[in-house]
Amino acid sequence: MLARPTLLSHSSWRSLVAGLCAALLSTQAQAKDILVVTDSQHPVLATSGVRVIELDQPARIKGELGAHLPADPTRSTAVVQQRLKDGGNALQARLGAAYQDVVDAWSLGITTIPAVVVDQRYVVYGEPDVAKAVALIEAHQRTQP
Repeated sequence: MLARPTLLSHSSWRSLVAGLCAALLSTQAQAKDILVVTDSQHPVLATSGVRVIELDQPARIKGELGAHLPADPTRSTAVVQQRLKDGGNALQARLGAAYQDVVDAWSLGITTIPAVVVDQRYVVYGEPDVAKAVALIEAHQRTQP
């Protein structure tokens, strides 16, 4: 047997709609896609949940693989191959993520570091404190119609 739908009064309906709108708007206001592009020479102050791209990460991983190699090229090759094998999937994932990060930064057109990008639309260059950069962007957004 099917239940009969309950009809809401006009005031209950308005309260329900207002509550849903408030919930959606508060989620939207808090949901910001924040990305920081930098390198190891330009540290940033970022909170958790902020994606940080370090453009020199691929070179640093390559440096780890090539550290303290023997002078003999044949032995050096064998050492690097062993390091790659020992690193397994985790190393491959690190390398893949590092290069993908570089591609992502390049695709956004980042020209200077550090760069704080919000919602892939707004960018603040040169500010290492992510909270301050986001505050600058929010202040700009408040001045826009």
